[in-house]
Amino acid sequence: MKKSLVLTFTLVILWMENTGAEESDGFHFKARTKRQIQKTLTITTILEKPFAMLTESGELEGYCVDLLSELSQALEFNYTIYVVKDGRYGTKDQNGVWNGMVGEVIRKEADLAVAPLTITAVRENVISFTKPFLQTGISILLKKEASSEGSYLFGFLNPFSKELWIGIIISYVITSLCLFLVGRISPCEWAEPSNEQNQYTLLNSLWFGLGAFTLQGVEPQPKSVSARIIAIIWWLFSVTLLAAYIASFASYVNNSENQTPNIQTFEDLLKQNKIEFGTLANSSTFNFFKNSKNPTFRKIYEYMDKRKDRVLVKTFSDGVQRVRESNYAYLGEASSQDFVAAKHCDLVRAQEIIGGRGYGIAAELDSPLIRPLTIAILEQFETGNLEYLRQKWWENTCTATEEHASWVPVQPHTLGGIFLILGIGLALGLIVSCLELVCKSKNKADHQQKSCCSAFSEEIGHRFGRTENQESMEKVQP
Repeated sequence: MKKSLVLTFTLVILWMENTGAEESDGFHFKARTKRQIQKTLTITTILEKPFAMLTESGELEGYCVDLLSELSQALEFNYTIYVVKDGRYGTKDQNGVWNGMVGEVIRKEADLAVAPLTITAVRENVISFTKPFLQTGISILLKKEASSEGSYLFGFLNPFSKELWIGIIISYVITSLCLFLVGRISPCEWAEPSNEQNQYTLLNSLWFGLGAFTLQGVEPQPKSVSARIIAIIWWLFSVTLLAAYIASFASYVNNSENQTPNIQTFEDLLKQNKIEFGTLANSSTFNFFKNSKNPTFRKIYEYMDKRKDRVLVKTFSDGVQRVRESNYAYLGEASSQDFVAAKHCDLVRAQEIIGGRGYGIAAELDSPLIRPLTIAILEQFETGNLEYLRQKWWENTCTATEEHASWVPVQPHTLGGIFLILGIGLALGLIVSCLELVCKSKNKADHQQKSCCSAFSEEIGHRFGRTENQESMEKVQP
């Protein structure tokens, strides 16, 4: 009886496991089929560089077009794409009716809106969005001449980098000290320390180095070979630096990219009154400033609202054109601004980005298309395909076509050779001065019949502080 019960219990467990496995396989099968969209979708988009652009043959190309192609392959669906009829993203009018791509999705004229459509709370109430396929924010698009200071008090220092200026100052001080030492050590410069005044004092040595650096003749003139070696090397160093400075300064003056941006934040925009600024009328950017509680952003909204007939534009292209042709700053999506700044080398985007947001694919409210599309977008992120598309369509052409416009300060490694030659010349000058003093000490030792070392030590003592009185006192002491 017990064996029968055990056998029956075992069979029941095996049956339950097989049933669970079949249900699990069926679940995975259903999950796979849910990610496939078995229909032809109608896609609406908007002409916005580089997201969607018309080619010469009338076909669409751009970031969103490539993204849509990747998603259609991943989810195995066909699609037809067209440009939104009224050329708008989607806002609600006074009667509560949505226009643009949002309105077409709500009215089921399009299954999806694949475009740089910002995910906002107001739009999320009437349509559904996928996870963002591109992160962006609000920034300032400016013309380079308008965004830069007219003058810079210490701009004359810009041709050399800070590191190079520090290296020059250190080299000047070391060279002056070496000249001071050579002036004391060399017997040709200071033959009789007890009766003769040394012409190369520390102050005179500093003055000589400064005069030579400015290519001016200064006194005293070097007499010894060692001092002349140091003077020649320092003159060579100075001429090379001056030539490099003049060439870099000419490039600095003639290059528009050397100008220091004056407007980098939205507060900077409010502090000036020379440049007007605005954004796209009835856009998410305009609503961001309108609904913000930040005092700075509220002032920006009040400025634009009071001058809306003059500062608000109808399209992004109109805003870009106005920035290029007048003193105007356009407030809008940073991703779009990065694209036009990469293509138009006279434009620049400010560093500050506010109001972080994302672009998502839109479908009707609670659409079953959202989940598979979101998963497919996340897969594109994980494989790095979206980053590849961004690099492809946001490629900077300014550096490739206008290499002459790029300018950077002269760096220390550029002039490393002349610093090396200066160091070798200073060392050679010190060595030669010591040899000159050794030769004099040897002659003195032979004449006075004393050792060369004692004569050399005596000469060094005379030149660096020991006097005849001190020597006589030393002799008197027992």
